[in-house]
Amino acid sequence: MRIDLSGKTALVTGSTQGIGAAIAAGLAAAGARVAVNGRGKESVDAAVARLGSGSGGAFFAAPGDIATDEGAEAVFAAAPAVDILVNSLGIFGARPALEIDDAEWRRYFDTNVLTAVRMTRHYLPGMIERSWGRVQNIASDSAVAIPAEMIHYGMSKTALLAVSRGFAKEAAGTGVTVNSVIAGPTHTGGVEDFVYELVDRDLPWDQAQRAFMRVHRPQSLLQRLIEPEEIANMVVYLSSPLASATTGGAVRVDGGYVDSILP
Repeated sequence: MRIDLSGKTALVTGSTQGIGAAIAAGLAAAGARVAVNGRGKESVDAAVARLGSGSGGAFFAAPGDIATDEGAEAVFAAAPAVDILVNSLGIFGARPALEIDDAEWRRYFDTNVLTAVRMTRHYLPGMIERSWGRVQNIASDSAVAIPAEMIHYGMSKTALLAVSRGFAKEAAGTGVTVNSVIAGPTHTGGVEDFVYELVDRDLPWDQAQRAFMRVHRPQSLLQRLIEPEEIANMVVYLSSPLASATTGGAVRVDGGYVDSILP
């Protein structure tokens, strides 16, 4: 199977590291010109240089904190129109349910949900006008299997499934597809920190990973953390013409974690 995204422009939010960076690299490897996004110009420029040197793909900087109106406008100026939008920005962390205050609930909603709404609302009309486009929201198994230690995160990812389905209906019959990708526990630097919040910090990483999956994610059939490139592979496929009949879906790359029928 050969995926060719030549001539397409993509924007991946939160793409200076982790899953977002892997997605940006994957799209560029398939031929797309990719806008790399993060809050600060310095970190974005560094990511563009790093990604470009690693793959030779076409990357450009689109810095801006998209959780703010000003930051979003900066991104829109850097990438006025895109064919592929991947809303990858997200925050997570563990906190006992009764200790999550109103400000923290709002922060998770604003960052994990409202940014995707803001980006989609801006770019979707142009895609519809051109009769082609791809919007993908990076969700999580936590959307349907709410983790007790971070229900605020789970709430935001559940909301993202609804957002994806709703915008897919808005784009019905236009040639534009909107989907969410349900990512399972994924091996990134941030997740390593999260794992060590929940298991013995003295354990070597391989043992810590296994202990985390055994105790906190026992439903996983994969029984390991997913690599960011494995999430990126699905995103690249869904971004391509080959996935033209897949829209309004919640596509799983969760390592067999979720035992339920998704909407």
